[in-house]
Amino acid sequence: MKKIFVLLVSWLALSANLFAQDNITICHSPATESFAVFASNKDFNKEHALPKPFVYKSETGKMISFRTPDGKTGNAFFIAEEESDNYVFVIHEWWGLNDYIKKEADKIHTDLGVNVIALDLYDGKIATTRDKAGEYMGAVKTDRAKAIIEGAIEFAGDNANIGTIGWCFGGGWSLQTALMAGDKAVACVMYYGMPEKDVTVLKTLNAPVLGIFAKKDGWITPQVVDNFKKNMADAGKELDVKMYDAVHAFANPSNPDYDKEASADAYQYALDLFKENFK
Repeated sequence: MKKIFVLLVSWLALSANLFAQDNITICHSPATESFAVFASNKDFNKEHALPKPFVYKSETGKMISFRTPDGKTGNAFFIAEEESDNYVFVIHEWWGLNDYIKKEADKIHTDLGVNVIALDLYDGKIATTRDKAGEYMGAVKTDRAKAIIEGAIEFAGDNANIGTIGWCFGGGWSLQTALMAGDKAVACVMYYGMPEKDVTVLKTLNAPVLGIFAKKDGWITPQVVDNFKKNMADAGKELDVKMYDAVHAFANPSNPDYDKEASADAYQYALDLFKENFK
């Protein structure tokens, strides 16, 4: 029994040491870094079916580079709308800025008539396997991701009205981007992403949030959503939650579990939020 106790203490100490590493900290880092833990979880990886091969060529969008405050450059897929200060920042899920995301960005541009910037938080890397997706997502550093977002906000300009949207990994970063945009933020849509848990941080939010979640999601669970509702209420912020009888990543068209009806319904709510809040 004594030996078992010693082993248990050793295991707990090792676990604490692992979770103290920069890329998988839970207690002292933004909610987005919680996904770093998911990235190494085999069950979480299995939840994401391999994306179907897809090639998309945009007639209006192009890849751009912009300066970031860390002395580097950021990349994005950009679709311009002349004489508009309205921007939607699109943030990819764990596969990276692939052609599915570029197509979605084009669709948002067509439906809203705004500038669209689909950010690349993987710095050029795109995953086609679960292992690579987990590797890339787990390797994202908060400081670098924030630098990319800050660079994009500066690129949009002083008069920009910024809406944000993202899925899974990008869902959490959609909320973080809205927080970072300050008084430029006008609306935030987050699909099954990890919410910010710090009420003090949420109090700085200047935009209404639409949270789109799935009842059968084993990761961003209904309990996580309920906690988010409470935290947003405590912060005095506007949150509209839509829960669908679906699984994680149900709005991804490359997913065999893609729910076309639920996705269309959720997308219309997103469009309505943007239309109501863009000037």
